[in-house]
Amino acid sequence: MTQKVDLWFDPLCPWAWMTSRWLLEVEKVRDIDLRFHVMSLSVLNEGRDLDPGYRASMDAGWAGVRVAMAVERAHGQQALRDFYTAIGTRYHPGGQEQGRAAIEGALADVGLPTSLADLGETDEHDDELRRSHHEGMDPVGDEVGTPVIHLNGKGLFGPVISPAPKGDQAGRLFDGFALVTEYEGFFELKRTRTVGPIFD
Repeated sequence: MTQKVDLWFDPLCPWAWMTSRWLLEVEKVRDIDLRFHVMSLSVLNEGRDLDPGYRASMDAGWAGVRVAMAVERAHGQQALRDFYTAIGTRYHPGGQEQGRAAIEGALADVGLPTSLADLGETDEHDDELRRSHHEGMDPVGDEVGTPVIHLNGKGLFGPVISPAPKGDQAGRLFDGFALVTEYEGFFELKRTRTVGPIFD
């Protein structure tokens, strides 16, 4: 039976990037219907008292999520996946600074009009962004960020993984994740991270 998997991501988050790479591996070895959706760390952190450096990152983060929403609106789900791969590759393994140059480069990488970057500088479609954000985040609460996965309609934060498993190991991790989502009373597993994102 095909399992429905929905991932909410913000392009800025390296942990969401790792989880997305894992799910793309899972797609090769398990029968899943995988869809990507935009959430926004900038929306999540509105009104919060943040360290000035993190606040600056959140202020700059609006552009990427706005453009991601514009890509999906104009060009569909596959284009969103492709854009996320391109922008995430630039931000995370590539180490490129967030901003218009990275966004335009990612759009060009996947054959999309670089003029879409203009939409990162307007709040014209922010209601749509907020709807997408809340569809993913409301079922898991506001104490978590991204990644958020809804598996067959059950929402959970995570998994936070590094590096992203491949092949059969990716499939086996997914099998375990699917099992815990079956129990309505399951809420949390956690241990302290001892490594950062490993982009292999």
